[in-house]
Amino acid sequence: MEKDILSMLPEEIEAELQSLGEPKYRAGQIFDWLSRGVRDYEEMTNLPKALRDKLRAAFPLYRPTVLSKQISQIDGTIKYLWELSDGNAVETVVMSYKHGNTVCVSCQVGCRQGCAFCASTIGGLVRSLRASEILDEVLFSQLDSGKPISNIVLMGIGEPLDNFDNVMRFLELVNHSKGMNIGMRHISLSTCGLIERFDELAARDLQLTLSVSLHAPDDETRSRLMPANRGRGVDALMEACARYYKKTGRRISFEYAMIDGVNDTERHARLLAKRAKAVAAHVNLIPLNHVEEREFRPTTAGHMKAFIKILEDEGVNVTVRRRLGSDVDASCGQLRRKMQKTGTAS
Repeated sequence: MEKDILSMLPEEIEAELQSLGEPKYRAGQIFDWLSRGVRDYEEMTNLPKALRDKLRAAFPLYRPTVLSKQISQIDGTIKYLWELSDGNAVETVVMSYKHGNTVCVSCQVGCRQGCAFCASTIGGLVRSLRASEILDEVLFSQLDSGKPISNIVLMGIGEPLDNFDNVMRFLELVNHSKGMNIGMRHISLSTCGLIERFDELAARDLQLTLSVSLHAPDDETRSRLMPANRGRGVDALMEACARYYKKTGRRISFEYAMIDGVNDTERHARLLAKRAKAVAAHVNLIPLNHVEEREFRPTTAGHMKAFIKILEDEGVNVTVRRRLGSDVDASCGQLRRKMQKTGTAS
């Protein structure tokens, strides 16, 4: 299997250079060039040609190419479909806020979690992304859009904790002071609740924001919506959240897609308030993006208003996510799914 130099830290590149009989100090130069997004070793003009030739033979460079790019006429949100080296494709979204530009990245091609309202999981999991492929979503979205990225959310296609090692390496790379140098407090990782990884993540004390895709506060509703809940359960998830909060001191966010007649009742709101207060969580309500292949519809404005009032009356910190890019298939997996239907994406 080919070694992936794009997923290496500078000290690992040093070790590889030593094995090639080259001086270690070149590692910093190489890491710098890779962090700028070079597509060919010939662009590394301060390296000797003999070294460039060695690198090309030992470590082929694979960078993504734009398969599709959609720009919202409403709010400027940019939706990319990137083609990877093996012909598979993943989605990335660049969103602009007052506080800066946020990129939403994918961590897998497809997803095995099977959430009933999501387009990403239709067709299942194809493969996990390498750390470098996740990093390139950030880097090349910035380069192509011309918008400096200040915040990252791992909320695109795939489950980050199902690709744990590669996601952890991505975080090291994107946080590196000689790389993109994006601080951990500007990164949010979203999980459907693979609680067996929570303690391991907490032990790393990364100071990122953990966002739990809750979507229902009770087992009956959540297991209907999210197969990942089966065999785990909401009570166990809350216990894992409490441990994470106690270990890291970082407040967890509950992501909650409001689905008409499914999880938007008064009963759900009161139980959600109880769950959130127990672990000091913030609740982020999400107006559901309808997916063509799915039966679910967004909640009504009236139900949303009543739901918010119950949470606020209970003292829960609650926000409603802005709907960005509604005219550019900005919901996870929609663009890839559309291109799959036309035979232009894998």
